[in-house]
Amino acid sequence: QVQLVESGGGLVQTGGSLRLACAASGRTFNDYVMGWFRQTPGKEREFVSAISWRGGATYYADSVKGRFAISRDSAKNTLYLQMNSLQSEDTGVYYCACKVGALRVPRASAYEYWGQGTQVTVSS
Repeated sequence: QVQLVESGGGLVQTGGSLRLACAASGRTFNDYVMGWFRQTPGKEREFVSAISWRGGATYYADSVKGRFAISRDSAKNTLYLQMNSLQSEDTGVYYCACKVGALRVPRASAYEYWGQGTQVTVSS
């Protein structure tokens, strides 16, 4: 049974930084793509970034490119999202998810397993 548990959310001022973590368990993730999505009330879940667990290739939404960095620690089975230069538009619940298959698939429906989410609020 795959389990994904996010942490690291919180309240931050515009221009600030946060690092999210996602602890993954339940299987070996070498053949998986791990992703981050975010969601605000009334909107669909939005792709943020993804990483190939085995090779470390990355993929970003245009809205976060150059500000966010995704990484993973294979020894700790943990996924990270370093978020810098945060803006109010980055506010939302951030979810960790995983799937097998191609990296560059930004659809939430393609992801099989999901965490419970962590709230990020960017305030001016």
